[in-house]
Amino acid sequence: MSQVLDSMQAKHPSVLLVGAGRMGGALFAGWCARGLAPSVLVDPAVPTGLARAEDSAVSSLAELPADFQPDAVVLAIKPQMAEQVLPLLGPKLPASSVVLSILAALPIARLQTLLGGGNPVVRAMPNTPAAIGQGITVAFAGPGVTGDQRLLCNALLEAVGDIAWLEDEALIDPVTAVSGCGPAYVFLLAEILEQAGIERGIPPALARQLARKTISGSGALMEASREDAAALRRAVTSPKGVTERALAVLMDPLAWPASLRAAVLAAEDRARELAG
Repeated sequence: MSQVLDSMQAKHPSVLLVGAGRMGGALFAGWCARGLAPSVLVDPAVPTGLARAEDSAVSSLAELPADFQPDAVVLAIKPQMAEQVLPLLGPKLPASSVVLSILAALPIARLQTLLGGGNPVVRAMPNTPAAIGQGITVAFAGPGVTGDQRLLCNALLEAVGDIAWLEDEALIDPVTAVSGCGPAYVFLLAEILEQAGIERGIPPALARQLARKTISGSGALMEASREDAAALRRAVTSPKGVTERALAVLMDPLAWPASLRAAVLAAEDRARELAG
C-alpha cells in the first residue's frame, strides 16, 4: 500500500472522491490515515473535519479545479443519482483516470455508458464496518483496467479492511446481498435480542449491553478462531442443554435457514431491478 501511495504523491490531486457521505467518508478517512496525497472531494455537504487543510472540498462538479489530473475517481454517490451526475462527470475526466465505483447494482457497462465510455472502471462493494477499518470489499476489474490501476484500487479499498477480487461481475449482486447488506442483518439480530431480553424482564440498558456485547464478542471470537462457524456453534451447544433447545427453534427449516436464504434472494433480486 505504501509504495502505491508514494507513487500517487507525484500528482495533485491524486484522488477525486464524488460523494463524501458515510461510506465515501469512511474510505477517505482510511486513505488519509495511510498518507494519501492531497485530493478533491465533491459533495454538497462535506462532513466537518473530513477534508484536511491540503484537500479541496467543493459542493458540485462545476467547481472542480480546471487542471485536476486524478489517478483515481471514486464514485460514492447514491445509485439513484448516477444518471444525473455521471454524464456531467465523464467529460471532465482525463483518459488516464481509473474509475472506482462503489455504487450498488449499477454494472460496469452502464457506468461506462453514463460516463461517456472513455475510462476503465473497477466495480466494488464494501460494507459499513469500513467505518472502523473492519470492512470487507469485493471488487471486479472491468475491461481496460491495467495492472497498475488494479493495484491502486486495491490499495484504496484495503485502507478500510479486507478485499477480495472476483473474476465474474455477475457475482457482485449476490455479494451485495450477503456482505453489503449483511451488517443490517446483524444489527437486526441485536435489536431482536435486546427486545427479547426486555420482554423477559431484563432492564433495558442491560438488555442492550448484553445483546451488543454478545454479538461483537462472538464476531471477534470467530475472527480470531481457525474453526468455521459451524464448529464454533457446536462448541457452545451442550447436548440436551439450553442452547440446543433454542437452536432447535432457530434452525428449523422454516425458521432461520429459510428466512435468511429468502432475504439474500430478495436483496439480490432488488439489485438486479436497480440495474435496469
